[in-house]
Amino acid sequence: MRPVSPNQRLLSLDAFRGFTIAAMLLVNNPGDWGNLYAPLRHAAWDGWTFTDWIFPFFVFISGISMTLSLGRRAALGDNKLHLLQQTVQRGAIIIGIGLLLNLIPNFDLATLRIPGVLQRLGLCTILAAPIVLYCGWRAQLVWLLGLLLAYTGVQMWVSVPDAAGVWHTGSLLPGEDVGAWLDRALMDGHLWRTSKTWDPEGLLSTVPAVASQLAGVLVGHWLASQRAPIEKTVWMLVAGLGLLWIGQVLGAWSMPINKSLWSPAYVILMSGWACLVLGVFYWLLDAMPDPTDRATATYWARPLMMFGMNALFLFALSGLVAKLLGFIHTAPQQTLKAWLYAPIQALGLAPVDASLLFALLFTACHFVIAWAMWRKGWFVKV
Repeated sequence: MRPVSPNQRLLSLDAFRGFTIAAMLLVNNPGDWGNLYAPLRHAAWDGWTFTDWIFPFFVFISGISMTLSLGRRAALGDNKLHLLQQTVQRGAIIIGIGLLLNLIPNFDLATLRIPGVLQRLGLCTILAAPIVLYCGWRAQLVWLLGLLLAYTGVQMWVSVPDAAGVWHTGSLLPGEDVGAWLDRALMDGHLWRTSKTWDPEGLLSTVPAVASQLAGVLVGHWLASQRAPIEKTVWMLVAGLGLLWIGQVLGAWSMPINKSLWSPAYVILMSGWACLVLGVFYWLLDAMPDPTDRATATYWARPLMMFGMNALFLFALSGLVAKLLGFIHTAPQQTLKAWLYAPIQALGLAPVDASLLFALLFTACHFVIAWAMWRKGWFVKV
């Protein structure tokens, strides 16, 4: 693992993380879930939209951060076993926060949804930690490919019953894949309430999600290398384009691109998009040779960096606020969210525009919090 200077901070990584959390706030908090622009909703099943960028970007960024932080601390002489224990503890705390958010507002363990976004992030961190600490980049690449191949093999060749008890092999329809069967067997009654028979953050699909994290780990090695900044930028962009092509080809003849299944084609495609978006941020904020141009780009990207420096806190806060908006009532039949949304609906906008405006205002309110925390130097770390 190549050391990274303790004073070196990648502004591009903060901006990329901030872009991702801002996008998450936008797509997760519309005024009306029935009125959304197509890019602001997940693909119904196969395929992808802008919204399907967000979760794998978080996982990818987590992988980069693991390489840079663990690499720096290992270079400073920290014991690897101690680092592993700390990383596992951090992952467990993230899982705990996710479970706590799922408990709100009912606090009913009998109906608690066990899977979730933060739960997957924490689990990926725990599973990737020993691979990051004890394996070089070549072995990490082998792990990445091995996880994708193993997941494909299980999904395509293991026979399981669907929710109705009918046995089949290789079905990738909602609720019929091996992952859905495993989730029902282990967590029946504790899955995503919209589907009940499967969960988009289920256990088996965490395996390829770890591969997404390892993709970020590998990019972290590249960013920590002694290569020239322009070379790093070019090869990130080239790798991104190559991964987009591979992902599309793989999705055409193997498991399709599918976020809910976290299919290998989805992993590769989203890793390609992540390389491209990060590559642009890296060029603008860390690699551009003209310091004046770089300073200008940094000025315009500062709001994203403010978001990015407290991303986990803002993620958890937004989830809590969204739940409270739906739980608190200003009248017997009116939630606090409906009360806040009513003036926007009264503006006479098209329903999709009113819904989008609510999401933009929700995001703006959280930016004010991010800005205030940045001004005060408050950075919440787990």
